[in-house]
Amino acid sequence: MDKTQLEAAIAQAVRAALDEDIGTGDLTALLIPATANAAATVISREAAILCGTAWFEQVFHALDQRVIIQWHAADGDAIKPDQLLCSLRGPARALLSGERTALNFLQTLSGTATLARRYADAVAGTQAKVLDTRKTLPGLRAAQKYAVVCGGCYNHRQGLYDGVLIKENHILAAGSIGAAIAHAQAIAPADVLLEVEVEDLNELREAIAAGARRVLLDNFSLADLQAAVMLGKGDVELEASGGITLANIHAVASTGVHYISVGDMTKNVQAVDLSMRLVAAGGIGE
Repeated sequence: MDKTQLEAAIAQAVRAALDEDIGTGDLTALLIPATANAAATVISREAAILCGTAWFEQVFHALDQRVIIQWHAADGDAIKPDQLLCSLRGPARALLSGERTALNFLQTLSGTATLARRYADAVAGTQAKVLDTRKTLPGLRAAQKYAVVCGGCYNHRQGLYDGVLIKENHILAAGSIGAAIAHAQAIAPADVLLEVEVEDLNELREAIAAGARRVLLDNFSLADLQAAVMLGKGDVELEASGGITLANIHAVASTGVHYISVGDMTKNVQAVDLSMRLVAAGGIGE
């Protein structure tokens, strides 16, 4: 996803989130005079990898362009407990109305990036690259895939539109692995990922014979992964998937596979504990 596409995705996600939270208006914010200004800070409560600053900023700027945000850390930075992440100044109503939505983005994406960093660290010293999957939070795929990269891992396809992944049901419908691969090669653009999923070594042999250049090894044992690497002889890119955890990923990576796809990074996310507090009232620029 390029910069323009990402910016559009950020704007769309923030608009939907604000509509969800504010709806026809923030009733509680009406307690604050419309002319009141305030300052605030955001701090971390735990160690993490920061991610989501653009979403955070978009929330406040969508509410009021006069909000000024000064960051003391950037996406991808390792942050510590009680660290000052950013300072904000601007109309008090905007700061209060945007607080929860902005923090929801920042803490969720930081959670994804933090888990991604753990997976990236776990395969250090091997050739394997850790990939995300399509198992993302609905409406936040672009955001979570950005967070995965911030954490040091890599993106698989963005969706069904930019890559071909032939799975079991596609093979059944096509009649065989060979037939599915041949049809995909005939219709897929040359620059699009084309990958086939196999469930055992015999299916891997069939995929290689049919000209597969990349194969997903679904729930293979460590011994079968090692055998698959020998069969591939470096001519076929191999991706391990299924049942991958922080506890076993280094062993999987050590078999010699090129990629390891992990749904855990984006579907089992624990948000990072962050806090925003108003610290003073006053005019913008003071």
